[in-house]
Amino acid sequence: MQIPFEVDPPEKVENRDEKSEILSPQDQESSQSQLESLSKQQQKPLTVTQLTRQISLLLEGKFQSLIVEAELSNVKKAASGHWYFSLKDDQSQIRGVMFRNAAAGLRFEPDNGLEVVVRGNITVYQMRGDYQIMVSSMEPKGLGALQLAFEQLKAKLEEEGLFAPEKKRLIPFLPRKIGIVTSSTGAVIHDMLTVLERRFPGIPVLFFPAAVQGETAVPSLVEGINHMNNIRESAQIDVLIVGRGGGSMEDLWAFNDEKLARAIFSSEIPVISAVGHETDFTIADFVSDLRAPTPSSALELAVPNKKDLKYTVSQKQERLQGTLLQMLGRLQEKFEAAQRRLASPSTALRQYAQRV
Repeated sequence: MQIPFEVDPPEKVENRDEKSEILSPQDQESSQSQLESLSKQQQKPLTVTQLTRQISLLLEGKFQSLIVEAELSNVKKAASGHWYFSLKDDQSQIRGVMFRNAAAGLRFEPDNGLEVVVRGNITVYQMRGDYQIMVSSMEPKGLGALQLAFEQLKAKLEEEGLFAPEKKRLIPFLPRKIGIVTSSTGAVIHDMLTVLERRFPGIPVLFFPAAVQGETAVPSLVEGINHMNNIRESAQIDVLIVGRGGGSMEDLWAFNDEKLARAIFSSEIPVISAVGHETDFTIADFVSDLRAPTPSSALELAVPNKKDLKYTVSQKQERLQGTLLQMLGRLQEKFEAAQRRLASPSTALRQYAQRV
């Protein structure tokens, strides 16, 4: 038969053991000194390069994908196309860089004081021991990137005088030939030619098909404008219409491009912009010589209505004919009165002799 007996709980045993291992203050100090001495013997000093590499691994591994909201300062664009700047708030700042390939996607111009939201990752520049944010994308805070780019370019070109009224050329009353630069697909060119045929059939049109959306749009539109100007004398082009149908701001963005704006400004042929709907405004509208609310209305501005013109000419012809008849009638009356007074030369001589 088993005889029951009592044992201490495990925790009490442990507590007793712990109490048995308590060292005096002198023994603790001696033990700590031995540990520090052993640690110093085992730890080797790091070189600056080694330390920097370890810091780099820690930071770059921890902060691989960041979204940071900040204010831009010390903004500088290098000749290489890279952007350098500081990102700051009211208490701190960090350096940032946006390399050329990433900056190619920017729709606006980074500037000091601009509030932005950036995406990127932390990188360490080991040569100087600096860390920075390598930015892959940047968006303005609040205002959309496209709208900001539009406002920036508008202000820039306006300051240069590209929108000045005195720089606008007059649109000829009755052009010998009309140049049109727009897409060959879609209803726009068909609608424009329909309006021309209705208003003044017989005026010839020279058409340059161009892309109006996407990456090739700006080079294509600029090429069309330059080509029309190169042949303007031989082809007798008196007015040029550049445009497209309506769409979103992204769809119409080619007409907010600086290269296209300068091509329109440099054109020796007067240019009518015809972009989108009546409520759409683009940089091309501001720099062109005349803005048409729609592509179809561009033809209404470019040529008069032939029927109205014929009626006007007919009315003027009738008024001119009436005026000439009145003048002839008055001259006839004067002639007849003079003839009656004169009667004959012999009678006039006798009357004169009697008075003498």
